[in-house]
Amino acid sequence: MGAPEIEPRYTWEDYLHWEDRWELIGGIAYAMSPAPYPRHQRIVGRLFKILGDTLECPECEVWVSPIDWKIDEETVVQPDVAVFCNEDVDNPFFTKTPPLVVEVLSKSTAHKDVTVKFELYERLGVRWYVIVDPETERAEIYENQNGCYELFCRIDETKKVVTMRWGACRAEIDFEKVFG
Repeated sequence: MGAPEIEPRYTWEDYLHWEDRWELIGGIAYAMSPAPYPRHQRIVGRLFKILGDTLECPECEVWVSPIDWKIDEETVVQPDVAVFCNEDVDNPFFTKTPPLVVEVLSKSTAHKDVTVKFELYERLGVRWYVIVDPETERAEIYENQNGCYELFCRIDETKKVVTMRWGACRAEIDFEKVFG
């Protein structure tokens, strides 16, 4: 019987020296390449614009990847679209848990988005997690209730508008415009 294979563990310091785009989750490196398809990027752009147009929260702002959210020394992620609040934009990375994160699935990262990042965002208390599938033009919106994600709604061929609230803030996504 051979020794078990152990994945190498990396830190923020390692991450700073890497080329291309990577995410680091619990010390494990995840490649962000190849670059997403144009359809993926179109949807990311539309979501960024729609959320920017509908966000009602003076202390929050919508951001689009690539941006670093440094969670700890072994975890740095780059959500496709996120709403960050009360962040110092002179800092090279964000540190506070965003109330809203959107991940648009791509072939190279879909599994990680619906498993590893789902669990990470849930544990960290991201209030709203929106997972968008550009291939099927469907989305799932999860709301964090007492530390656990509950499915808030599914968007399918009946496309609709979804309003998400946290504190005195709100944002809205019109999925007709996202997929249109």
